[in-house]
Amino acid sequence: MIAWDRRKKRALIFDVDGTLAETEELHRRAFNEAFEAAGLDWRWGSELYQALLRTTGGKERIALYVQEHLRETRPFEWIAQLHRDKTARYARLMAEGALDLRPGVRELLADSRRSGFDIAIATTTSRPNVDALCLACFGRDAADVFDVIAAGDEVAAKKPAPDVYELALKRLMLPPAACVALEDSRNGVLAAKAAGLPCIAVRAMYSQNDDLSAADKIFDDFRSLANVSAISAALAHAN
Repeated sequence: MIAWDRRKKRALIFDVDGTLAETEELHRRAFNEAFEAAGLDWRWGSELYQALLRTTGGKERIALYVQEHLRETRPFEWIAQLHRDKTARYARLMAEGALDLRPGVRELLADSRRSGFDIAIATTTSRPNVDALCLACFGRDAADVFDVIAAGDEVAAKKPAPDVYELALKRLMLPPAACVALEDSRNGVLAAKAAGLPCIAVRAMYSQNDDLSAADKIFDDFRSLANVSAISAALAHAN
């Protein structure tokens, strides 16, 4: 059982891609559109993209694909520019209404606010992607939705390294035991646990087969986690 005293200041820390929303299919579509616009004959199918997701970070996925699948080399700035175009396309797709939060997430965020909890983000994705998601799903800037945002482009090492969670904790000014991480992937769970956080994993489309056994509890969706009492109950019955 994990002791989690709700009478003291507490925070929920959310991953973004796959956790707040099923974004990965939209990311895949944006990658493919960027490849086509650049005159490349690359196309990432669902199976290939699922394998590439074992590597965190969009630029890192492109570099891995170039090196291991194409057996080529490309300059870092070329990869970064291709990724910038992909990010812009992803934001446009979301602005067109191609994305919504996972069922139960909106309710959990609202109940967290009512209960006096801080809510934060610790994500491998870049800050522009977080901003785009919040504008699409909330109609507000990310800073108006979340108390703290720690993004992958702000840390030296991405998940499964704990860096982004450690940055979120520093900005929250809270110890790990005062927070709960909500994740959907193996790399995310490992990052949260490496930072000393209790972690609840909620499976997503592209992480169905991930080994999430390091999480304190695992759920199939957010419908049974739509308030902080459910979070507390889940941790109270954690292995």
